[in-house]
Amino acid sequence: MEAAEIIEYLRQRELNVTLTDGDSLELSPAEKITHELIERLRKHKPAIIQELKREQRREKVLRMLAENPGTQRAFVTDTESDPDNVIMTLAIRNQASFEMLIPKDKYDGFAILEFLHKGLIQ
Repeated sequence: MEAAEIIEYLRQRELNVTLTDGDSLELSPAEKITHELIERLRKHKPAIIQELKREQRREKVLRMLAENPGTQRAFVTDTESDPDNVIMTLAIRNQASFEMLIPKDKYDGFAILEFLHKGLIQ
């Protein structure tokens, strides 16, 4: 089972899994937590954390668009989750959202802003 499937499995069973303090998972309600479930989460913890971070980045860019109706594109960068890459999450209103891995030594935030300003990413 992949991380996204595990998270969906938990949600279907009305269990909340959240990311706290960067690398900790919190599961609730306590009365629904089983030993088997804890073991499954331990086994897949790094992948679950990465998936929850991905969800948070996507929710953030979509919220940015929702709060700014005149904005066509929004992006956030994550420089902490991957030691070698900057993770850029981009949303384009009424079209798509996606992530890009950009090697840290090649990342230029000003170039990204210029592309977005000129509308080169549609």
